[in-house]
Amino acid sequence: MRNPAYYLDDPRPTQKQAPYTFFLPDPRRLEALEPGDHAKLIFVPTTEGTKYGAERMWVHIIEKEGTIYRGKLDNIPDDVPGLSLGDIVKFEAWHIIDAEFHNKQKEKSLKFPRRTFYERCLVDKCVLDDGTKVHFIYRENADLTDDGDKYPDSGWRIRGDWRGLSDEEVDARQCEYVALGAVLNRDDSWVRLIDEPEGAAYTRDWENDTFVPDGE
Repeated sequence: MRNPAYYLDDPRPTQKQAPYTFFLPDPRRLEALEPGDHAKLIFVPTTEGTKYGAERMWVHIIEKEGTIYRGKLDNIPDDVPGLSLGDIVKFEAWHIIDAEFHNKQKEKSLKFPRRTFYERCLVDKCVLDDGTKVHFIYRENADLTDDGDKYPDSGWRIRGDWRGLSDEEVDARQCEYVALGAVLNRDDSWVRLIDEPEGAAYTRDWENDTFVPDGE
C-alpha cells in the first residue's frame, strides 16, 4: 500500500467524526466492484511543501483478489511528486471513498439513496468550535437563500447552551451560516426533529437530555 511518493489515507476515522457530511460508499457497491470499474482514493503526498495536503483521484481497477485491488491512476496529480498518470496503485476496499461502474445498468441498479443534510442553518459558533451542546432550536421562514446558492436555507436557527450566561453574553455570540450536517456532526441529539415545520421551537430538557416544545 505504501509508495515513497505518497500513502493512501484511511477515510474511516473522518467518516466517524463527520457522519453527516462525509459519506463512504454503500458496502454493496464495494462488493460489486470488478476490473474495468473505477475507485476514488485519497492520496497524501509524503513530500513537504506540496500545494495540497491530499488529492482525491480515480483509479481504474485492473485486478481484484478478495478485498485487495490493483489499478492504474486515471487522473493527472496536481502536486504529488513521484506519482503520475497510469501508475500502478494497490489498495484495499476500505480505502475507497467513491465508486463508479463501467456498466451503466449496473451503476443504475447499485444506486442507494441516502439522506443528506446540506441545507443551511444559522448556529452559534460555539457549537461548532467549542463543543457547546445545543440548547434551543427553532425553525423560521427560510429567508437567507441567495440566487445561485447550491443549497438553500433550511430556516433552522440553533443556539448553544446558555445556562449561567447573561442575555448580553448570549446576544454577543457569533453565528455561522453552515450546512445542517456540520451542526449534527457536533451534536445530533435533535436530529429526530429536523423535519419539523416552520414555527417549530424546542428547548433542551437538560435533566432528561431530550428536547421539548418551547414553553412546556
